[in-house]
Amino acid sequence: MRPFLPLLALAALALPAAANDGFGGLSATGLTFGQTEAVAMVSEDLSIGIDRIAVDYVFRNTTDADVTGEVIFPLPPISVWAQWESMMNLPEDVTRENLVGFTATVDGQPVQVKIDRVAVIEAPYEEGRPLSAQYDTPGRDVTADLARFGLPLTLDVEAVRAALLALPPAVRARVQAAGMAEYYGTEGSATEPLEVWAQWSIVWRYHWTQTFPAGQDLRISHEYQNLPPGGLFYWSDPPEEYQAYLADQYCIDQGTSKAIAKALKNPEGDEYGNYGTAFNIAYVLRTANSWAGPIGSFRLTLDKGDPGNVISLCAEGVRKTGPTTFVIEKTDYVPDRDLEILVVQPVARE
Repeated sequence: MRPFLPLLALAALALPAAANDGFGGLSATGLTFGQTEAVAMVSEDLSIGIDRIAVDYVFRNTTDADVTGEVIFPLPPISVWAQWESMMNLPEDVTRENLVGFTATVDGQPVQVKIDRVAVIEAPYEEGRPLSAQYDTPGRDVTADLARFGLPLTLDVEAVRAALLALPPAVRARVQAAGMAEYYGTEGSATEPLEVWAQWSIVWRYHWTQTFPAGQDLRISHEYQNLPPGGLFYWSDPPEEYQAYLADQYCIDQGTSKAIAKALKNPEGDEYGNYGTAFNIAYVLRTANSWAGPIGSFRLTLDKGDPGNVISLCAEGVRKTGPTTFVIEKTDYVPDRDLEILVVQPVARE
């Protein structure tokens, strides 16, 4: 039997009014520090909810000299054009500088976090490519190209579209040749007007310069909005062939399968559809491997809200610690896979 967490309830959310069955969102990650053998992660206390993530770390400089470097929290690439073709689980104001409301403290004192935005052409999808790889090599950096062509570095898709269409024909050809956009249609045509498809994504990077004092512990905490993808979700028990990949990805065993089917059952009858909302929460744990040695003490807290929701993930040693919380604890932990969590929520029916 695969290890799994059978039931987890989360706060009720309204079913998104999307034209398609899904909506996009973001994965989440830990702090990175290049690769160091001088600073160890003594402990990580990670709390994941459907709308918020908070992490408390203790780092220890194991040497007799101060170590200074850049601590970085990266978001995955966010496709500019994905918002045009589908619903995205992003803030209403996508132009705000601090997209996910990221805040950090060091030994309890707030840190002035720098925010960079980088435009990239994402690396092609590779079967089996680990989720954490998108943070190491998110793609080809085209930030300078945007500036050269006078294009805005923003997720405001209408502003991007207007800027691309306003370019002179010769510049459009250069933009297209650079693989940054694809134009189609004909300028001045009433039947097939000129349109454009932008090809780049934007990466947000939160970072600050940090000194780890020789031989001392340092406590770093941060929190931010969790904005996972998801959408309408259908389930059959036993799973149908097209659902098999979900059972494997989230370790949905027989008990969890029955719990999902029961939660989504329409009281008016099967002919009216047994469906709900799914949230696909991904958290990149393997950024912890950039620090020296294993995580001395690791604690993951999953918070629930409504017992009618169901969660499944591949995890061992899950303990229920309260009416709404489950905890996983590990010692000398070296993450060899990233967290992928499925949360299924029934539709609120009158």
